[in-house]
Amino acid sequence: MKVHSVKDISDAVTKGMEEGGLILCEEDLSPIFFDLRSGLAGELLQKFVNYRVPLALVVKDPFAYNQRFGELARELQKHSTVRVFPALETASAWLESRRS
Repeated sequence: MKVHSVKDISDAVTKGMEEGGLILCEEDLSPIFFDLRSGLAGELLQKFVNYRVPLALVVKDPFAYNQRFGELARELQKHSTVRVFPALETASAWLESRRS
């Protein structure tokens, strides 16, 4: 699943609903996702929160993109629906715990 624009968000939410959650890695996200001024990250996160669909983002070093994205990732560390993880293994374990 790739999210490169706002029009991809509905498909991502649908897939997440069908699978009981979704994992997106850095490679799945457009570079504009990491620029919070673009609104893409906010739109994606808000949709998953609104529909209560778990979303795990795998971003090895959020601060490598910019300070604001790094701060957002830090804020999401304890969020009940959307979280950012440094590795696929931890993202998968969290998502599995949400499915149980």
